[in-house]
Amino acid sequence: MTRGRFEELVSQALDQIPEQFAAAMDNVVVLVEEYNDEAPDILGLYHGVALTERTSNYGGVLPDRISLYRRPLLAMCEDEDEVVEEVLITVMHELGHHFGLDDERLHELGWG
Repeated sequence: MTRGRFEELVSQALDQIPEQFAAAMDNVVVLVEEYNDEAPDILGLYHGVALTERTSNYGGVLPDRISLYRRPLLAMCEDEDEVVEEVLITVMHELGHHFGLDDERLHELGWG
């Protein structure tokens, strides 16, 4: 799968975020990267300060980042339908971290 097609799938996954959550996203950007140098098998990673941890002192900082790792996501999937599903799960999982949810709660919600 080309990088362009993968990025289209990421855009489609972002379009599926419920409106109330999309509206509440604050100072966060979603990026596609090939893989994580430190942990090459992970599918995504949230870098930033969760909304639940921000205080009145939060400001003047670069946007939080949600990194989606193309190679590991493609490696675990057999076809494009699986890629679509895994990209959505990964986007929702990392977005959950932006909203302050931990891995245990994300697994309970089906976004593990």
